Amino acid sequence: MESRASHKTEASLSVPRHVAIIMDGNGRWAQARGLERSAGHVRGVDTVRLITECASEAGVEYLTLYAFSTENWNRPQAEVDTLMHLIVMAIERETPDLIKNNVRLKVIGDTERMPAEARERLMRCVDETSHDTGLTLVLALSYSARWELTRAMRLMGSDVESGKLDPEGITDATVEKYLATTGMPDPDLLIRTGGDMRVSNFLLWQIAYSEIYVTQKYWPDFSKDDFMDALADFKRRQRRFGLTGEQVSSSDK
Repeated sequence: MESRASHKTEASLSVPRHVAIIMDGNGRWAQARGLERSAGHVRGVDTVRLITECASEAGVEYLTLYAFSTENWNRPQAEVDTLMHLIVMAIERETPDLIKNNVRLKVIGDTERMPAEARERLMRCVDETSHDTGLTLVLALSYSARWELTRAMRLMGSDVESGKLDPEGITDATVEKYLATTGMPDPDLLIRTGGDMRVSNFLLWQIAYSEIYVTQKYWPDFSKDDFMDALADFKRRQRRFGLTGEQVSSSDK
C-alpha cells in the first residue's frame, strides 16, 4: 500500500494528487437538445479525453472516472449496450495517445459482469499501457462502493478463516489492502457534474476526507476552464482532517 502523505503535506497541496469525478448529466444534456440519450454519452467521451489531457498537464497523478456503476446495469438494455460499446471503442481508439502521453490505464469494478469480448478488449488496452509512468487514468466500470466493500469483507473473511489474517490486527491500512484501489492514494478532490448533491455509491471508503466540488454543468459541457476552476477552488480549501484550523495553519509553517 502506498503510504499516505502527512497532514501537513496534504493540507499544503496546491494540485490534488488524485481527482475523482462523477460524470453525470449525459442523458439530461441530450434530452435538453431533443436528442437520444446515447448522443449525450457520445459527446461525453470527448469530455473524457479533454479532461484527461487537462489533468495530466496540471500535474494530477491519478484521475478516477465513474464510467458505469453496478446500478447502471438496471438501465434499459439498449442504453447499456450503447454504453458498453462506447466505453470499449473509445478506450481502444485512445490507447495509442495514452501510450504517447505516458498515461497508464487501470480499471476497477466487477468486470466479470461485462460481456466477455468487451472485457477482453478492455484488458488488452490496460496491458498495453501498463508500463506508462505518468498520469494513471482509472475507470470505475461496473463499480459501486458497496460491491467493493462487500468483496473486501469476503476476501478478509477468507484470509481469517485460512489463518492468513489475524482479526485482532485488522486496521484501516489492512482494509485498504483489500480494496479495488489498493496502492492508490485516496482522492483529494471529488468533482460531480450535473448538480446533484450526492456521492452515488462511489468510493465511499476512499472519499472520507475528500474535498467535494459540485457544478451544475452537465458532463458533455464540462470544459478545461471548468476543471481548472475546480482545482482553483480546491487550492483555497483548508483541509483539516479533524484538526482545528489553527493546528493546520501552525503545522504548515
